Amino acid sequence: MSDLSRAPDAAYTHVYSGKVRELYALADGRLLFVATDRISAFDHVLPTPIPDKGRILTQLSLWWFEQLADLVPNHLLSIDVPEQFAGRAMICERLEMLPFENVARGYLTGSGLADYRATGGVCGVPLPAGLVDGSRLPEPIFTPATKAAAGEHDENVDLAHVTASLGAATAQKLRSLTLAVYARADTIASQRGIIVADTKLEFGRRADGTMVLADEVLTPDSSRFWPADRWEPGHPQPSFDKQYVRDWLTSPASGWDRAGGGPPPGLPDEVVDRTRATYVEAYERLTGRQFG
Repeated sequence: MSDLSRAPDAAYTHVYSGKVRELYALADGRLLFVATDRISAFDHVLPTPIPDKGRILTQLSLWWFEQLADLVPNHLLSIDVPEQFAGRAMICERLEMLPFENVARGYLTGSGLADYRATGGVCGVPLPAGLVDGSRLPEPIFTPATKAAAGEHDENVDLAHVTASLGAATAQKLRSLTLAVYARADTIASQRGIIVADTKLEFGRRADGTMVLADEVLTPDSSRFWPADRWEPGHPQPSFDKQYVRDWLTSPASGWDRAGGGPPPGLPDEVVDRTRATYVEAYERLTGRQFG
């Protein structure tokens, strides 16, 4: 893979490197989003890439944009990108990005489970007693989080926090759009034998105030996908996302002292290969297309 942080020509200005993306500005105001093969976990960018990851996630996002087009506009303008970025990039409109990760949860796991065990709810949303890891919630809930820079932690917040920051109308719009996208995705994925346990979305605003779905959407990086035929509440679920990477990092085999704050280790070939295969399977099962 070529250096994705190097501009292809003078028409593109590199403006930002994210955890897993590179961003370029075009002279006409449009933006070029490039998905790299970097992978992040526990708010760290890992030193080992996952081959083809950026291509898989970009193609999956493009497919989801098509499935969601009648619910919410998205930022995609073109996939006519420079050759060095082919298959892993999108030309998009420039938006005023809103400073929250908009998370919808239909099942209890991850940080939501930790919050529930501590408070009896998630992000201020009360839940019934007796739920366990993997439990389906009575109805999907909106659980926003602040956006964190590389190496820092996202912080779960409640709807009141979003309301105080952006106003009641915008907060309610984010909630309703997030839950609508989740409901559509859950319906589509369930027909393909996949549970969408949770997903995080990003939104921006056009100058006229229109809310627009941006960045990636419903990928294994931004969502937890579980095989429906193996769902069994009471313990962590097998998944079509980067949970295998998380599990390896927290195992004794990795040797990583996460609590000590040091950088995570490189991934062994087995973890890389299995993670790539998992991403490919998620893409192929959801879209019905062969990745190649």
